[in-house]
Amino acid sequence: MADDQAQRPDPEPERRSPRWGWGAFRRSPFFPATVIVLIISAGAGLFAGSYTYAFANPTPRNIPTAVVTPDHGAAPLNRFLAGMEQALNASLRLHPYPSYAKARWSLEEQRVFAVLQVRGRGVRMDVASAAGATVAQVLGQAAGKVGRMSGVPVTVKDVKPLQPGDPRGLAVFYISLAATIIGFLGAIQLSVNASELNPAERIAFMIAYALLGGFTIAVIVDQGLGALRLPFLESWAILALTMFTSGLVFSMFNVLFGRWALIPTWGLMVLLGNPSSGGAVSWPLLPSLLGAVGRWLPPGASVNAQHTAIYFRAHQHAFPFLVLVAWCLLSAVVFWTWRHRHPGGRPPRATPTRC
Repeated sequence: MADDQAQRPDPEPERRSPRWGWGAFRRSPFFPATVIVLIISAGAGLFAGSYTYAFANPTPRNIPTAVVTPDHGAAPLNRFLAGMEQALNASLRLHPYPSYAKARWSLEEQRVFAVLQVRGRGVRMDVASAAGATVAQVLGQAAGKVGRMSGVPVTVKDVKPLQPGDPRGLAVFYISLAATIIGFLGAIQLSVNASELNPAERIAFMIAYALLGGFTIAVIVDQGLGALRLPFLESWAILALTMFTSGLVFSMFNVLFGRWALIPTWGLMVLLGNPSSGGAVSWPLLPSLLGAVGRWLPPGASVNAQHTAIYFRAHQHAFPFLVLVAWCLLSAVVFWTWRHRHPGGRPPRATPTRC
């Protein structure tokens, strides 16, 4: 009898959850690790693709060019313009000016990238490498070929050359890139290694590392390497504002997406923002979409503000600063509104009770 009861199956056998399955995989550490593998793999391709798309084959698409209207003898200029339009696949956007002084002012304002005027029986083209080294190179090479083919003597003059320590015009891009990346890396490190900071304290420390980091970049590039002669206070302020903006952008995404905040931050600031900034390749040579959106993103605004501060100091524009401030305000408002979702922070002190 006892043996029969022992062999009799339990009416309510213990239900054991399967050791392997979708639910168990989701709860295991292998799930986030697998997601990271897929994200890194896709990110590697996107990173290479975005920079190759922007930089591998710079092509003239829309180059604003000033033309000084001649009083007489316009035939050489017209032949030259027809040749340039053909050589550059109709990429010149011509703007007539009644005098060279007004055309040159437009060049200083960076509204145009070259000035064309009649000189005797030939044509003179003024370019500004400081406004865009790649654009000046493309225009200079095309002008020489067109002049020889059309029989029009052409003189190309660089009226705004780059500084000797930065012959390719890339230093501004590099320092802006450093400020952008270190800006959000600093915010990441605060989240990981100083997680007990409250939201206001976190913002205060972001301001601190932005000021100190911008100062360090400016000192090393100017005093240490001598690559650029910076208008120190203005360049420092632009670098610090860039770092602070970048840190706030990550903080905004951190309260919206949690531990995956680096993905949208990297996508916005590095995959899209840096290639479209105009720092490595001037915006008239970028694909049209990148050229249009780049100036509205923090990296592009930083490059524009820094570039103008160094080479066109008397013609600084408010627009890039407004872009940076707008991103700061947007990010700060989102971060502060949803600050309760930010990981970390110190618990409130317990109120002592009276016996």
